[in-house]
Amino acid sequence: MGLPVAEVDRFRADLAAIWPDRIDDGTARLGIAVSGGPDSLALLLLAHAALPGRVEAATVDHGLRPESAAEAAEVARVCAGLGGPHVTLTVQVAPGNVQAEARLARYAAMAGWAAERGLAALATAHHADDQAETLLMRLNRASGVAGLAGARGRGRVPEAELPLLRPVLDWRRSELGVVVEAAGLVAAQDPSNINDRFDRVRIRKALAEADWLDVAAIAQSAVHIAEADAALDWMAALEWRSCVTKEPMGLKYRPQAPRAVALRVVARIVRELDGEDARGGAIARLVDGLLQGQPASIGKLVARPNAGGWSFAKAPVRAPVRRIKGPPRCD
Repeated sequence: MGLPVAEVDRFRADLAAIWPDRIDDGTARLGIAVSGGPDSLALLLLAHAALPGRVEAATVDHGLRPESAAEAAEVARVCAGLGGPHVTLTVQVAPGNVQAEARLARYAAMAGWAAERGLAALATAHHADDQAETLLMRLNRASGVAGLAGARGRGRVPEAELPLLRPVLDWRRSELGVVVEAAGLVAAQDPSNINDRFDRVRIRKALAEADWLDVAAIAQSAVHIAEADAALDWMAALEWRSCVTKEPMGLKYRPQAPRAVALRVVARIVRELDGEDARGGAIARLVDGLLQGQPASIGKLVARPNAGGWSFAKAPVRAPVRRIKGPPRCD
């Protein structure tokens, strides 16, 4: 399965940029999430070529499609040919938003697998086309900066301390497809990727028809927004330290920063006092009401404007009304 040297060199340089502390550590092993599709299959091939003997792969079978078991078996066959370990992780997807629940189950399973195997990081095949599609979808939903921010090259696996790497974030989907073709492999095709019921599929088709749009440039804009998102987080942390104080019943916030920063501070207040994250739209409505001097509630909290700031506390718990039955009516 020989790959073009230029592509392997490019991949190793991209990986080194986000994993500089471990790329040359011969003992650090990298986990690869491989569904069997063209993107993740290309990532697997590039990683094995760039880090021989240091790559393990996992395929998560969500049990949502009858073809998934066969696709996982095909990935295992490819890994055997590469001389690398592979495991299939079977998960159950909770009811609700299927894609979101599948993502949570997938990351939880891979984090557990990585811990058991002593892997130093997990890599996924998120690429430039994904970035552009996500940005356009969220623009169409009027998302704020946090929602528009693109994925970063390095992050953390949700609910874990494991580094999450995206070494092909600057690669186009077509470039990854060339890698798979060069290896003489045929990737699995998920039918959901051509189902117009999903927003991403419709956006993908629209992008393909609008050849005047520069997908790489759109993806880079998502990166710029991610940098702005990080800057707002930094400002919100500073605002918290300077302007949020404890009160007997909760927290008081004396806002000094612009609204975009105040939104993040209030979201953190709600999370710390209520124990749950609130939707961005609910936080925005709460802040706008407070700015107009109106008390409001969110979740189990009550927020009130007062001298120089806003106070947040848990709403008082009201005892249930006990209904006393009277004598039967005689009609």
